[in-house]
Amino acid sequence: MTKVKITYYGHSCFKIEANGSSIVLDPYENGSVPGLQLPAGIHADTVSCSHGHSDHNAAHLIHTTGRKLSFKVEKLTVPHDHHNGQHRGLSDITFIELPDITVCHLGDLGRLPTASEYAAIARADVVLLPCAGYFTISSKEAAEVIRHLKRPGLKVLMHFREGNRGYDVQEDINQVMQNIQPVKRLGESSITVEAGSITDEIVTLTPVQ
Repeated sequence: MTKVKITYYGHSCFKIEANGSSIVLDPYENGSVPGLQLPAGIHADTVSCSHGHSDHNAAHLIHTTGRKLSFKVEKLTVPHDHHNGQHRGLSDITFIELPDITVCHLGDLGRLPTASEYAAIARADVVLLPCAGYFTISSKEAAEVIRHLKRPGLKVLMHFREGNRGYDVQEDINQVMQNIQPVKRLGESSITVEAGSITDEIVTLTPVQ
């Protein structure tokens, strides 16, 4: 059974490692996200950015090998706002597909998915989803998305404010947890999931800093 290691660097940035390959998703520019600093020296085979905003598009900060990946990466483009992209443009949902497990990163999804988008997302065993509003879907909208996801399936919350980390306009994680329940707050920065034994949980990870 395939094992996937997921490491969180804060905001929407993750490193996914599986079958000897690695990819970093949505690294942020230093100074772009209050309270967060992307650690130096992150290495991966490749980088994928959901869109061009500086808090998601600092690919140059990641050291890449350029090796061919052992898994497939596919994208689905969606609006970054509730106005069909007219306010903030578009953002990609990214699927990391292995033979027996799929990880989905929702990027800066800005409105509830359509029926066809829900169908695509519902294939995923692990979903990394924003939840704090203003720039992305709100916690209430994220709760609605979760109701459409695969079960059992792991949901990892991202793009929220906590303490001095994140934007003032975002919902704080305590506000988020009023609408999304139950949330397991993990003290670890990484989690490893194995195909065939994925738990049906909603979790947060502690960012590597």
